[in-house]
Amino acid sequence: MALLRCPICGQSFDSEKTTAMPFCSERCRLIDLGKWLDEKYGLPVVDPDEDPDAIPDQELRPGNRLDED
Repeated sequence: MALLRCPICGQSFDSEKTTAMPFCSERCRLIDLGKWLDEKYGLPVVDPDEDPDAIPDQELRPGNRLDED
């Protein structure tokens, strides 16, 4: 019996008894999904247009250099 804490509601729950891991319930799982869909969560992204020093990996491959003619 491993007790975990739900990342949404903070309630302790038995990880072997839930069907909504890593959440305590289906309700908390759906709340988390809703936050992703409402864009309340996000992943950091570097926009190459805003940072001229950030060059995508694809442009750095041999034979695909920016300074070649």
